[in-house]
Amino acid sequence: MNEKEVKRQLSALLSADVKGYSRLMEEDEVTTVRTLEEYRGVISGLIEKHRGRVVDSPGDNLLAQFTSVIDAMEAAVEIQKELKAKNADLPENRRMEFRIGINLGDVIAEGGRIYGDGVNIAARVESLSDSGGISVSGTAYDQIAKKLPLGYEFLGEQTVKNIEKPVRVYRVLMDPEAAGKVIGEKRPISRHWRWAAVALIVVAGALVIWNFYFRHPFEPASVDKMAFPLPDKPSIAVLPFNNLSDDPEQEYFSDGLTEEIITALSQVPKVFVIARNSTFSYKGKSVKVNQVAEELGVRYVLEGSVRKAEDRVRITAQLIDAIKGHHLWAERYDRELKDIFAIQDEITKEIIAALQPKLMKTQQAAFFGKGTDNLQAYLKWLQANEYFLKVNKDDNVLARQKAEEAIALDPDYAAAITTLAWAHAVEARFSWSKSPKQSLVRAEELARKAITLDDTYSDAHRLWGYIYLQKRQYDEAIASQEKAVALSPNWSKALAHLGMGLVYACRPEEGIRELQKAIRLNPVPPTYYFFKLGRAYRMTGQYEEAISAFKKALHGSPNSLGAWIGLASTYSLLGQEEEASEAAAKVLKIHPKFSSERFIYALPFKKQSENERVIDALQKAGLK
Repeated sequence: MNEKEVKRQLSALLSADVKGYSRLMEEDEVTTVRTLEEYRGVISGLIEKHRGRVVDSPGDNLLAQFTSVIDAMEAAVEIQKELKAKNADLPENRRMEFRIGINLGDVIAEGGRIYGDGVNIAARVESLSDSGGISVSGTAYDQIAKKLPLGYEFLGEQTVKNIEKPVRVYRVLMDPEAAGKVIGEKRPISRHWRWAAVALIVVAGALVIWNFYFRHPFEPASVDKMAFPLPDKPSIAVLPFNNLSDDPEQEYFSDGLTEEIITALSQVPKVFVIARNSTFSYKGKSVKVNQVAEELGVRYVLEGSVRKAEDRVRITAQLIDAIKGHHLWAERYDRELKDIFAIQDEITKEIIAALQPKLMKTQQAAFFGKGTDNLQAYLKWLQANEYFLKVNKDDNVLARQKAEEAIALDPDYAAAITTLAWAHAVEARFSWSKSPKQSLVRAEELARKAITLDDTYSDAHRLWGYIYLQKRQYDEAIASQEKAVALSPNWSKALAHLGMGLVYACRPEEGIRELQKAIRLNPVPPTYYFFKLGRAYRMTGQYEEAISAFKKALHGSPNSLGAWIGLASTYSLLGQEEEASEAAAKVLKIHPKFSSERFIYALPFKKQSENERVIDALQKAGLK
């Protein structure tokens, strides 16, 4: 798009998303998707009523464009009032509350879509809003002022991601008594103090550069304070690389690079690597290296940043020995984007060389299972994975689309074919398609093709194991999961799925061992790691350990249906009727139409007797 083709517009932009959407999806995907679709219809109708248009609505997000800030504000106020009334009819834990941000800014329009800082600022302002609330940028506020019967609370000048200058932000006060009031607004800072602030920023930037390139020692981690014993081999946590690109939509690229490095290191038997789920719990947070090392139980930490612009990419990375309190290695890569595969390999080799030089003499396998030399196909695959990890119906459709686009660019791309197969498998699992049975068949066809193309791709074998389990072919499922683990011995997902398969095959003691290994590699795991472990302990009669595991699942997700069901059955088996009844009441609050038989028989346990034992326990707890 050249300068003559650029169409710029000054627009009022409304950005909205659901607060706590991941929790809602984890607790009840089907109900959450239905509620989202209903609420999105309400929001779209009110936007149209106030002369706006919906530009985009991926997942739980929505972006709308107006020609008037007043129209945008009136639409936002009516949206929040209407959704508040609808939420009043729902249980508190199932209420879907939107945050709304409004900005007036310049945008570039192309093919029905809009881009630019105006859009980015609207999204950042929205993130500063309360659940069920509205926030506006200073440019939008200046156009409204006292033209509407609303009040405002000045939140100050906010530094927001990927925006160079601080943004004035105001919280909208919709209570009639607040109309006309502006709380907390202060006089502008004098020019003298603005220059002082600039000087401070320059000094701070110089200190950052000095720290990175000259790498002075910092406070070391304490082995005595570590949450887990240090492994007997080099252990590392790869923190999410910071996205320094001007476009926040490039998060998928920086996240993808991080995960590729984690995946590559997981294939090295003599290196202990913390899983993505745990290291990404630090994403967007300011944490010290020694804190990360102590909380995850590792010696080494890798951190870095990514800036992607057009056909160039700049990556910085530094490897830190947290116990000794100094840097082992640091590098900056300023290359063409087409060199990304080579950069990934170089970073991984540098890490291994720094951790344990002898490994480099024997490590002959390729580090990355990318399986393509087509850069655009690779970028499409990264986007597909980003959508897939959100685990909701709309984003799963986008994951399929991006994977299909990657495959169209490279028909022999095993990783993209595997991601497409997973999307079909998940579609079958949650009945998101018209024919779940046919979706599973399609997943099987794609999985077979992926393994034919690349038998060394661990995730394809993990997928085969999942498919075999759904078909109740237990020996085949376990064999496939064991192959996945053999290919990536430090990959927590492979270990967790092997453990899960062993539990369903009624080999719980073996399942416990694999699930414990997975949790050590992923100390902040998805909830299902813990309630699968709880089921295994319950099967072996280790009821106290089962209860502990189910409670750990609830710590991460207080309304996890699987964990509450596990507690109800385990307390019932222990004869603790009061605790079992309380857990059962929680199950019914989350899922009023819960059926113990329907739930348990949907789980692929090999032995019918295990199903019957758990159903009997649940029914004694009060769950019919």
